[in-house]
Amino acid sequence: MTDTTERTFALPDLGEGLVEATVLEWLAAPGDRIGRNAPLVELETTKSAVEIPSPYAGTVVRLHAEEGEVVQVGSALVTFAVEGPAGEADGGAAGRAGIVGRVPQDEEAPRRRVRLRPPEE
Repeated sequence: MTDTTERTFALPDLGEGLVEATVLEWLAAPGDRIGRNAPLVELETTKSAVEIPSPYAGTVVRLHAEEGEVVQVGSALVTFAVEGPAGEADGGAAGRAGIVGRVPQDEEAPRRRVRLRPPEE
């Protein structure tokens, strides 16, 4: 038996003391089915632009920011409808990873591509 649960992914700490990022481009839209580690959004910080992969496999329910909007670390970024076994409380390994791009040792996942570029002046 499977249940569908909504999971909200917050903007993670992108490192080096950064507290916010600007949404450059959404690579998924509400209603899209997306795989875990598939490209989700391209963000720009004061230091670089980075492509963030999806932490879940499921359907995009809601985008919490518009392209061009500044988002604070810890703020809601996207909500997913995730299917899983009834009673699964934490979203599986994707929910436990805690760090974007980190894959638990007991799982295999395709490598994600990160595109870095200097911010436009």
